[in-house]
Amino acid sequence: MGLSSTNANNVKVYTVSGSSLSRKLPDWLARRKRRELQKDIEWTSRVELLQDFEFPEASMRIKTTPDGNYCMATGVYKPQIRVFEFSDLSMKFDRHTDSENVDFVILSDDWTKSVHLQSDRAVEFHNEGQMHYRVRTPRFGRSLAYHSPSCDVLVGGAGNEVFRINIDQGRFMTPLATQGTGVNVVRVNPAHQLFGFGMEDGGVEFWDPRVRTRIGTLPSHVAGQDGAAPEVSSMAFRQDGLGMALGTASGHVLLYDLRQARPWQIKDQRFGLPVKTLEWLEPSRGAHIEAPEARVLSADARSIKLWGATSGKPFTAIEPPAAVNDVCVVPDSGLLLVAGEASELQSFFIPQLGPAPKWASFLENLTEEMEGTSQQHSVYDDYKFVVQRELESLGLAHLIGTKVLKPYMHGFFVDLRLYERAKAIANPFAYEDYKLRRVEEKLSEARESRIRATTKLPKVNRALAQRLLSLQKAEEEGEKRLGGRQRKKAKAAAETAGAVLEDSRFRDMFANPDFEVNVEADEFKQLHTTSTKRQQKEAARRRDEGDSSDDEVDIRQMALEDGDSSDDYDL
Repeated sequence: MGLSSTNANNVKVYTVSGSSLSRKLPDWLARRKRRELQKDIEWTSRVELLQDFEFPEASMRIKTTPDGNYCMATGVYKPQIRVFEFSDLSMKFDRHTDSENVDFVILSDDWTKSVHLQSDRAVEFHNEGQMHYRVRTPRFGRSLAYHSPSCDVLVGGAGNEVFRINIDQGRFMTPLATQGTGVNVVRVNPAHQLFGFGMEDGGVEFWDPRVRTRIGTLPSHVAGQDGAAPEVSSMAFRQDGLGMALGTASGHVLLYDLRQARPWQIKDQRFGLPVKTLEWLEPSRGAHIEAPEARVLSADARSIKLWGATSGKPFTAIEPPAAVNDVCVVPDSGLLLVAGEASELQSFFIPQLGPAPKWASFLENLTEEMEGTSQQHSVYDDYKFVVQRELESLGLAHLIGTKVLKPYMHGFFVDLRLYERAKAIANPFAYEDYKLRRVEEKLSEARESRIRATTKLPKVNRALAQRLLSLQKAEEEGEKRLGGRQRKKAKAAAETAGAVLEDSRFRDMFANPDFEVNVEADEFKQLHTTSTKRQQKEAARRRDEGDSSDDEVDIRQMALEDGDSSDDYDL
């Protein structure tokens, strides 16, 4: 099993949950392709951080509870709510709804109380057992927020009014009338409870909840493609109550100080897509990760980017395989939970951003152990590189210029399955030839060990093998007749001959035809002038004596007769 990772800007990002499948396989198709999935590297190397961390089609929103023990997510299809318990690393329950969820807010410290904004203008209040109450708003809602001091649920949507539902009195309160044509985002400042409304026609309106009046507006400082101010698509207040991040439909992120009218940082996502999620990541206090500055997480449908709030320098970037709908950062950790247009919810762990959460402390060791054994599957593993000459021999030259062949350098990349099939058609007896060649190699290896024990000589370099055997026999039989100097030379030649015959490094010299010595070549004759002259004299002697037999030349006797000639023992 392997753990896939990326290294953008020298920051390791580990994918600890989810895959690149855009849709979940049906049950009948999954059963049929179960064996094929076992060979899929991506499927076998996946890691499931939370069991059943998925939806049938896609996920819309995801948030963690304030106590950090649970995670709530909404998705389709059918529309449903799922709660995951971190301590058990599994899903706690799922609950179906009548329509798709647009936004939701968790009211209690755990998951037991929540309010959900639905796509059919309904606002549903859920408790631990069921849906407790349901009410419809006059217009379609787009964003939801909760003001705890007054127990008001704020609903912004189509139209210029922000509706207030007081859950203490159980009725609608007087709506807040804005100057825009629509309210896309509703947020409440965590420090001083200031209301912030991101408008459809650009800009932000700030309202004081104590007097329920507008206290200021903030125009947009970026222009869209048509020159008009782009819509505000997301917004996030900083914990200190002064910082604010604003995301636009043109893909820009603006950082404001509420004491100033102009942004002190503007960041472009570079994709031109609406910014869906913004979140402030404060430097860790007391953890083993110390950041020099606060970071901002900005996400659109294509990418998730983290960058410095003060310097604007990029920290890292993540491009999930499916479109992103929402991103949630587990508090005080480097774990990101991503909801998107895929059945599996993605999970990414960034050790340099923060430590692993307590309920997933094993991620610290898991990333270190599995990083070295991760299987890197390259797209070129399924392709074969061929040149044009090979394409012509396989009968695939007519495919040049089509999408089947991908030009690369001096050749083409062709699908490996097509290459194997074309190769089998072009040479149907290739496998038979391969089997015969392997049988011959096995027989040659078996005969190799019998070269010294018997007089049977190999077919390759037969004369050389006979000469080496003769040198060994000459040393044994002429030990008593030769003098001291000749005896030493004969012994050295015999040892060299034995080493050549027995050493495995020279095995192919007597088995592979490619190592056959061509005695008729000019180079061989130039290097072996003495043996060539001797062969010519022996041939002339045989012609004179009329010897028509095919007996082999007794090299051993010639070596004994030559005596002191050092060329005779030159191998």
